[in-house]
Amino acid sequence: MPQWTLRLAAGEHCRVECPVKVKVGAVTAKPASLMLTETATGRVVPCQGGVDGEGNLWVHWIVDALRAGATREYVLETCDDPEPWPGVLVVDRDGRMEVQIADRFFTAYNYGSQWVKPFLWPVVGPYDDHITRDYPMIPDVPGEKHDHHHQKSLYTAHGSVNGVDDWSEETGHGSVVHRGFAQLVSGPVLGVIQADNDWVSKDGEKVMSEQRTMVFYNLPGPEKIVDYTVHFRADAGPVTFGDTKEGGILAVRVATTMDENSGLGGKIENAYGGVSEKENWGKKAPWCDYSGPVKDRFVGITIMDHLDNPRYPTEYHVRAYGLMTANPFAWHDYKADPTLDGSLTVPAGEDLIFRYRLYIHRGDAKVGKVGERYHDFINPPTVQVV
Repeated sequence: MPQWTLRLAAGEHCRVECPVKVKVGAVTAKPASLMLTETATGRVVPCQGGVDGEGNLWVHWIVDALRAGATREYVLETCDDPEPWPGVLVVDRDGRMEVQIADRFFTAYNYGSQWVKPFLWPVVGPYDDHITRDYPMIPDVPGEKHDHHHQKSLYTAHGSVNGVDDWSEETGHGSVVHRGFAQLVSGPVLGVIQADNDWVSKDGEKVMSEQRTMVFYNLPGPEKIVDYTVHFRADAGPVTFGDTKEGGILAVRVATTMDENSGLGGKIENAYGGVSEKENWGKKAPWCDYSGPVKDRFVGITIMDHLDNPRYPTEYHVRAYGLMTANPFAWHDYKADPTLDGSLTVPAGEDLIFRYRLYIHRGDAKVGKVGERYHDFINPPTVQVV
């Protein structure tokens, strides 16, 4: 059977429940099953393979724990009888693409025609409770505030795309229309939802297309990681993202009890140590975290900005009432200076790509070790294939 040796180096950072991927090399066909074994211990580790458009085999797995500077060796081989790992399952439920991790519900991608734009809801946290706001999907949830009905849990939107309002859902708004799925993957290590959308005006005229890719990882512990990529294409002419605070290429509305202004201990923090809306709204940072209590247990959710994103590090439209978005297009609002213009134009036929990682964790940013986990995203371990 084909066999490879994989030598992983943690590098400068401790690795805890860290997703890893490596290009193994060209293959004539995708192997039916793969087995990954730690050389030193003989322990079999869940892994998942895939073949790209150029015929290269890629392998994914999760490093459970490895100290900074340490190395680990694995043997990768094809096999006929894979281990029955409980992994990530993606299932269509009539307009809701549900995601289960290790046989437990995590979230659902709501794409039905009744919605103005697709969104993830509910989102389940480390203690099996909803960590994003349920209203307006369930209007009668006790304690949920009936404001900003367009802020649906976890989503992508912008208030001025060639002048079209794809944020507020007020009179004359545009829509993000689901066109189909380019890829749906279930597996022992990760699941993938890749959706094709059109952004249209109130009259249904296409402004641009978008491909949204969400990768959900099967971590050993209660934390959750979602890699969230938004790929815009100006395939209906030039596209201008206007200068407005009303937007978020990745937007989260946290559960009401987590709000900073709830008086229950909600906290906004960023990578530079900024705390509160005052020190985070409109400020650039590699990551921003919103934490607070849900049913008396403290949880947090982080938006991590990738080094390769336009205008890295992004600014955050983050509010004490529970909203957190990555929005690099609001300079005149952030600086209260009408002479500034943060708009960005994508020429006809060209692309604009944003990559983020969502990290859902116990505790605040310090307890969740958000700073360390950010390096798993931008400075991952290296792997040598022998």
